Amino acid sequence: MNVGFISLGCSKNLVVTEETIGLFKKHNFKIVNDEKNADIIVINTCGFIESAKQEAIDTILEMAEYKKGRCKYIIAMGCMVERYEEELKVALPEVDLFIRVSDYNQLWRKIQELLKIETADESMNWKDRVITTGETMAYLKIAEGCSNRCTYCAIPYIQGPYVSREFEEIIKEAKSLAQKGIKELIVIAQDTTKYGIDLYGKARLPELLEELCKIDGIEWIRFLYAYPESISDDLIKVVKNNEKICKYFDIPIQHIADPVLRKMNRRSDGESIRRLIDKIRSEIPDVILRTTVILGFPGETQEDFEKLYEFIQYAKFDKLGAFTYSKEDGTPAEKMPNQVHPSTKKARYNKIMKIQQKISEESLKNKIGKIYKTLIEEISFDGKYLIGRTYMDVPDMDGVVFIKNNIEEDLVGKFMEVEIEEVRQYDLIGKLSNGEGLKRW
Repeated sequence: MNVGFISLGCSKNLVVTEETIGLFKKHNFKIVNDEKNADIIVINTCGFIESAKQEAIDTILEMAEYKKGRCKYIIAMGCMVERYEEELKVALPEVDLFIRVSDYNQLWRKIQELLKIETADESMNWKDRVITTGETMAYLKIAEGCSNRCTYCAIPYIQGPYVSREFEEIIKEAKSLAQKGIKELIVIAQDTTKYGIDLYGKARLPELLEELCKIDGIEWIRFLYAYPESISDDLIKVVKNNEKICKYFDIPIQHIADPVLRKMNRRSDGESIRRLIDKIRSEIPDVILRTTVILGFPGETQEDFEKLYEFIQYAKFDKLGAFTYSKEDGTPAEKMPNQVHPSTKKARYNKIMKIQQKISEESLKNKIGKIYKTLIEEISFDGKYLIGRTYMDVPDMDGVVFIKNNIEEDLVGKFMEVEIEEVRQYDLIGKLSNGEGLKRW
């Protein structure tokens, strides 16, 4: 039978999808990219915020239309199923099987029951994982769940508490990825800076990053996300001193006003966040800083918002994602008083994004004339440009570099020196540097 997959939500979800693909492939199912050719369609859902839940429902309904043709089974799994399985069974009779996150250890048994087949009972694991992010980059998940208990966030209710993977298993998987030709590892968890505390009694992210740097074939290493209260001097030092680690911190501050941070149950205050940003920049002058902020959290006053606005102007984050607060079922913030009116939230969002657009444009213009090591990932459909990323760009989050393609050689999958010539919105345009011939890694 042919199986098609759709993975929604975050990169951690994508890793689960890749392991599920591996499970089907191991049992001789054929994996297809076109839903029209699928006998089974598997949708890995996200249940993080309201818009993600709506996207999951819309996707399931869209895929269910293929049951009028070849498709025989729709399987929905993941975070939204974990939270709303009983309601979904009533609302979406088109789905033949729902699999909760907490039932992943029984996933293959449930699939066998659905398809009425008998095979060896298997569990998902990284050894069978099928990488779907191309030939050069892969995510490396180091933990499940979260124990931070931010009042707006449903992840602890979906994924459970923070559980670190064993250090040695992570290194084994990373070496396996390198042997497959992967050049860039993106280390992921809901909070990478907490890695190891539950398992070893201390934070081991700096040690893990140093060990990953020793793996032959790996050229770039990133880590997402780094909560501000847990960014240690050791972590900054490791990023600064290891050439393979991209000088890039994704630090979700969410706000800067202390009253809002306290209501969010965040561990940082405004002053400690300011000191951290200044320290990282002083230690690593060429660092790229990315953050996310929430607008219109319950009780956010105009004064709170103005403090955030002024801080964004001061900090000049290279990259920034902003979200309007979304009520999530079962979270403490859902029932908080002084909910902010939707129009106020939208106005504050627009104001933040307007100033950030100017900051980002200024940051990118400063790159013109400079030369960057760039990973070439594809060629534009018209063949005129190579498309790549520098250390400044995380896939699917940040921009890319368009490089004028004036060479016959196939450079996809290679690192090249690129000189930046122009800026186009959030992307850069450059040319292959030819100071002393083409430099490549």
